Amino acid sequence: MDNADNLFNPSLAAALMKLDPEDGEQILEYFKTHALLTREKALLQASVREQKKLLVENSKLKKDIEELRLQLQEKQRRRTAKALLSPAPPPPTLSPAPTTPVSQTASPAGATAGVPTNRPPPSSSSHDQRERQSRRRRGERKARSTSDSLSLGEEPKVDVSRLDLRIGRILNVRRHPLAETMSIQEVDVGENAPRMVVSKLGGKTNLEELRGSLAVLLCNVKACKVRSVVSQARLLCCSSSDDCIELLAPPTGSAPGDRVTFLNYPGDPDRELQSKQKVWELLQPDLLVDCKGVANYKGCGFEVKGKGLCRAPSLTNCTIR
Repeated sequence: MDNADNLFNPSLAAALMKLDPEDGEQILEYFKTHALLTREKALLQASVREQKKLLVENSKLKKDIEELRLQLQEKQRRRTAKALLSPAPPPPTLSPAPTTPVSQTASPAGATAGVPTNRPPPSSSSHDQRERQSRRRRGERKARSTSDSLSLGEEPKVDVSRLDLRIGRILNVRRHPLAETMSIQEVDVGENAPRMVVSKLGGKTNLEELRGSLAVLLCNVKACKVRSVVSQARLLCCSSSDDCIELLAPPTGSAPGDRVTFLNYPGDPDRELQSKQKVWELLQPDLLVDCKGVANYKGCGFEVKGKGLCRAPSLTNCTIR
């Protein structure tokens, strides 16, 4: 209570005691306690203001540190880019060793007859020789890498997983104007625009029945002109003879764009089949319709996941082309 005692004048305390001898002591204690609480409140408010000030300064310091860190990263990035773009320093050129004539006065007569007094000048500089050797080594490395890539590409994987087979809906069909046995289909395969397909369905096929039906298409063949009409896919058919041709029928519930996959041959198809590799020609003999009418490759069925297998409408034991 020493601090509280200093807040009151002794005469004020004496006056309180004189006015109220019984309760003067309690009144005086009340005033002292109130004064201490007021002072502590003022100190607490000052401490809170100081804490807020420190928080603001701390936030500002964090922001400055983050900016400095970003500047340092940018400088390091520029320095690295400059080091990568700057040309490598040329190799040091070796100057030819100085030739010193052999003194004949300090040796016996005839002692230096077989020693040449001067070295012959080099036919080309050491720098040029090193450049030629470096170019030769680079050529050898390039040839080796090319031969390695060719050796790795000699036997690429050839199976049905390389074919991009999709379900399509025939939107329109008409006879080819330049070939009686060919027809032109406009097929939706789940892309932004339908594809034009030229196929040889035979002169006896009723083309009107094909409009609106689903079919299986090979979509990663290279687009090519067939009798002046660009064909962008291949329509898969099954046939037992030239006169008996049927389109493969997708399973019920299939939609344009659905992939046809093979359980035993997983993998992503080629972006585009290269004509030089003749992938389709190698695989086509193993694409068959079995005795149950199911389309398969080496016994593995054409499957639309979650929907079923592709089949021939009525043919069995026939080829797919």
